[in-house]
Amino acid sequence: MSVPTTPELTPALAKRVHRHHVVIIGSGFGGLFAARQLRKANVDVTLIAKTTHHLFQPLLYQVATGILSDGEIAPATRMILKDQHNASVILGDVTSVDLESRIVASQFLERITETGYDSLIVAAGASQSYFGNDHFAEHAPGMKTIDDALELRGRILGAFDQAELATDPAEIEKLLTFVVVGAGPTGVEMAGQIAELAHKTLDGTYRHIDSRSARIILLDAAPKVLPPFSDSLGQAAAKRLRKMGVDIQLGAMVTDLDADGLSVKDGDGTIRRISARTKVWSAGVAASPLGKQLADQSGAEVDRAGRVLVNKDLTLPGHPEVFVVGDMMSLDKLPGVAQVAIQGGRYAARAISAGVEAVREGRGAPARKDFKYFDKGSMATVSRFSAVAEVGPIKITGFIAWMMWLLVHLVYIVGFRSRLTTVISWLTAFFSRSRGQLAMTEQQVDARAAMVYLLPHRQDNLTQRRR
Repeated sequence: MSVPTTPELTPALAKRVHRHHVVIIGSGFGGLFAARQLRKANVDVTLIAKTTHHLFQPLLYQVATGILSDGEIAPATRMILKDQHNASVILGDVTSVDLESRIVASQFLERITETGYDSLIVAAGASQSYFGNDHFAEHAPGMKTIDDALELRGRILGAFDQAELATDPAEIEKLLTFVVVGAGPTGVEMAGQIAELAHKTLDGTYRHIDSRSARIILLDAAPKVLPPFSDSLGQAAAKRLRKMGVDIQLGAMVTDLDADGLSVKDGDGTIRRISARTKVWSAGVAASPLGKQLADQSGAEVDRAGRVLVNKDLTLPGHPEVFVVGDMMSLDKLPGVAQVAIQGGRYAARAISAGVEAVREGRGAPARKDFKYFDKGSMATVSRFSAVAEVGPIKITGFIAWMMWLLVHLVYIVGFRSRLTTVISWLTAFFSRSRGQLAMTEQQVDARAAMVYLLPHRQDNLTQRRR
């Protein structure tokens, strides 16, 4: 078997390297739930992640709009796995996986670490996709990381404060126009919360502007709101958003985007300009670049989003020891949602554990059953007390759907403390007009622009765009 070659191998780990070694890439839903599933297995687990936390991504929009703090939805991975003694955590961005040598290379700052494995679970997730227009990211952050959410919170709140200081009506209008690109669940939730923030929470807090005059636009090239849901639920969500004052513009494709606004192409081919300082991008996702690297080595295919087409047992062709789960894998048109990642991670962990036990007992590895996804339904919240839910043939809207959404999300938040503080924050936000996380700093707003000039590769891109 391969032996981990981590330079910082501790004495405690050195005593255990003879056991089957499972390496997990990613601390999201797929990676974390796989690690926890292996807590009683006769294996050693090394989880490699580029962040120190497990992010509850479906609630990022609530961080961006001041309802929750980042700590409530991003508990430290080491604390979660503290009592799981067969698990260790390595901080680093995985740069390569050598399938033949069974080596994972990761980098944290200037330190490069190589980790050997016997079984590998790849759950590196996905990033925001700008459909080939990556320069849009400078002016329209996505909703994939804590940094994104904190930056958006700074931009949203900062726009109101800048408008308070402005004297030119055109500038004030531009500052108080917020555009959300993408009418999927994240876009709908974000647009609804910006509307509530402007029309309720911030009402009366400024002296020279009326926050209720803010214009919130929800854009999508698709012909309907919430494309993954049934038409009736999409229509219900759209009706609620319009009642809240959200301007929904469908069949509208973004063709260009800069600091002061965006150009939009309508279905009839006409191009128009929307002046808006604050833009949010939630229109698409792209799988981690690791997917292409794994595909090249294994002969697997990748789809348009960069996801790896895996076998029925979630493994790579010719590599039964390598599982790909969550947003990185493509199988039977499964959606890129948390439940797919959770069930895939647990399935991979059980398959590995069963194989290890069979070898220990002198038996042949059991045949693996195909991965079967159990669809627990889809939900999206529109505003406080209003959501849509689809569970099989059952479609629910309004307050009941909203309560279901609260309970389901509360169940999957990791840790008692995070659940408790989340409930308190929700009670404060939903049953009053107050929000407890409205702090913002100029650094949060300017950090992305500063990085363009500080990082060499981004500076090169900027120079090329100016030519």
